[in-house]
Amino acid sequence: MSSATSPIRVLSAGLGNMGRSHALAYHENPGFEIIGLVNRSKVPVPAGLEGYEIHPSFPDALRELKPELCSINTYSDSHAEYAIAAMEAGAHVFLEKPLATTVADAERVVACAKANGRKLVVGYILRHHPSWMRLIEEARKLGGPYVFRMNLNQQSSGPTWATHKALMQTTPPIVDCGVHYVDVMCQITDAKPVEVRGMGLRLSDEIAPDMYNYGHLQVLFDDGSLGWYEAGWGPMISETAFFVKDVMSPNGSVSIVMDPNAKSDDIDTHTKTAVIRLHNAATGPDGRFLSPDEDLKMAGEPCHQELCDREQAYVLKAIREDIDLTRHMDDAVQSLRICLAADESVRTGQPVKF
Repeated sequence: MSSATSPIRVLSAGLGNMGRSHALAYHENPGFEIIGLVNRSKVPVPAGLEGYEIHPSFPDALRELKPELCSINTYSDSHAEYAIAAMEAGAHVFLEKPLATTVADAERVVACAKANGRKLVVGYILRHHPSWMRLIEEARKLGGPYVFRMNLNQQSSGPTWATHKALMQTTPPIVDCGVHYVDVMCQITDAKPVEVRGMGLRLSDEIAPDMYNYGHLQVLFDDGSLGWYEAGWGPMISETAFFVKDVMSPNGSVSIVMDPNAKSDDIDTHTKTAVIRLHNAATGPDGRFLSPDEDLKMAGEPCHQELCDREQAYVLKAIREDIDLTRHMDDAVQSLRICLAADESVRTGQPVKF
């Protein structure tokens, strides 16, 4: 094993969009040493990653290379199996979201991390974004109960639609993307969910008959807060109002104001905020607002790759400084539980009560 200063030996699995970005983060950070990449097939890699061997089998690479950290960025249905194998082999784990495809598997992964004394960081990239951290801070200042209005629709075609179709072999959009934004809701309110409702529609013959590429969930919390999240993928999805991030309370609202020229399938659009607008609901004796809305210009925001760099820097910090990740892991299970309940509601037509 490495000393407190020698690089942490990383095996990085999955070379899709997120996997490549995380591998580049390890490559550029002197705190890590990549000892191998994993992908079922040989694929082109960006500059910087050409010199690393690509192994076709994660279990074989895990056994042969004995990494100290496994970065798991594969399709969702392999997350739990790979994470548990890695931690039982003595490795810490960075695991892209969602944590698993069932709540039971997610709980098994967390239990394994605790039982083996391993660090488990789940890929909630918005937790490392200064603008989203500010949004959460400003929303909490307002005080609840809250209304959360959020969506991320993606009008996709060509390679992006191909990626979405591959993702939908295991996970609908309201789960794959929803965990991020439900996690934001939970961080703001700190309340427990009591009921989840979902609805969805299959808008394409190119996906399985039991899958849907448009979905909408509603969640009710025990402090009276409520929220909705909407996600749709595909060539038929509208670019109108595709990015809504809005939090309201009795005391006002905080909202992300998106660049009107942004495109829904641009990966940087999914994290950039441009402007955070603060609205105070207080009125004077004449019933008019006491203060105008305030726009916070979020200049110099990190791009997608820089966010991945920050996320992996946090993984390094968590390992080096032995950070207690109990709340982090519990939050990941909670947001997944809500999104999977929404999927259950879509399929049964009934609300799910906790």
